[in-house]
Amino acid sequence: MDKLPTKERIVIEAARLFATKGYGAVSVDEIAQAVGIKAPSLYKHYKNKQEIFDAVLQEMNARYEKNMAGLMLDGRDGKADAPLFDGMSEDQLVEMGRKLFDFFLHDEYAADFRKLLTIEQFQDSELAAMYTKQYADDPLSYQGMLFAMLVQAGVLEAWDTQVMALHFYAPIQLLLSICDRHSDREMECVELLERHIRQFYRLYRMEACDHE
Repeated sequence: MDKLPTKERIVIEAARLFATKGYGAVSVDEIAQAVGIKAPSLYKHYKNKQEIFDAVLQEMNARYEKNMAGLMLDGRDGKADAPLFDGMSEDQLVEMGRKLFDFFLHDEYAADFRKLLTIEQFQDSELAAMYTKQYADDPLSYQGMLFAMLVQAGVLEAWDTQVMALHFYAPIQLLLSICDRHSDREMECVELLERHIRQFYRLYRMEACDHE
């Protein structure tokens, strides 16, 4: 990491410290020490801790968008992504689910940012709101729209799409939280993730359902 530009190293070390100790408990001096520089040198790149936090969030979002693009997904607009899922097989859906799970679990920014907000949600009302938006409102809104478009297209059975979004997303978020606390359970969680996706597919997919 020493070969990276100092500005990038500041963001990486800050993300790690925030995830370990919480945003409020980390000082600019501590971030500078982790990078191996003095605080005045850090201020040449970022004027305060909030600006460093904003850079961590920006980098996480950039990595998310790059990962989604690699999967040919928008990742934020369910309506835009619906056509990709129209002809997707069960195995293809499972493979995509595993890749997304791997990204959120192992990308250093995505994992550290999730842990940071988990720590801070009970201490800082703004970060609590960000946690809710990042890990509840936004994904449920995206998936609700995605499922609504697939119902409209006759791909999925016509059930309550908000509840469908809960059925799909909540177990995945739970499995991520288990892995955050118990890294040794990753294999178990990934196997359960696959079973969850297959059962969801068979329950809601039009041609997979029993029409009587």
